[in-house]
Amino acid sequence: MIYVLDASAFFSDLPPAEQSFTTPSVVAELVDLRSKSRYEVLLAAGLIVREPDEASLARVEEAAERTGDAGVLSPADRDILALALELEGVLVTDDFAVQNVAHRLNVTTQSIQQRSARPLRWRFRCTGCGRYGKREGVCPVCGAAMKRTLK
Repeated sequence: MIYVLDASAFFSDLPPAEQSFTTPSVVAELVDLRSKSRYEVLLAAGLIVREPDEASLARVEEAAERTGDAGVLSPADRDILALALELEGVLVTDDFAVQNVAHRLNVTTQSIQQRSARPLRWRFRCTGCGRYGKREGVCPVCGAAMKRTLK
């Protein structure tokens, strides 16, 4: 089985998997000694660091827009989602926004220390006039900020 590891996988003591992948952007997020040491152990056990392709990244962007999670996903989050989609692997993460977009893409997820997220759909509500919209930013009616809420 193929596993695609988010940064949270390097903060735990998961046993090395047969085939593990991650992205350079996730490796760049590893700043403390424990996670870097864990990375070295997994690298020695066969971890492969690889960039996702552009087509998979485009599909992730579309899915993130549809779920309303586009504003909270980091570039590293987008990369691991795209790589899991491309490799048809299991995405190992505790990030709820990442899991939500993965559900939309039919990518299997595995939590590490948190409970698994249930699929959610977000919408945006104006803090001024209360109208609903599809995007973060400024309300087109009154100019107040749009805030993310559950649908």
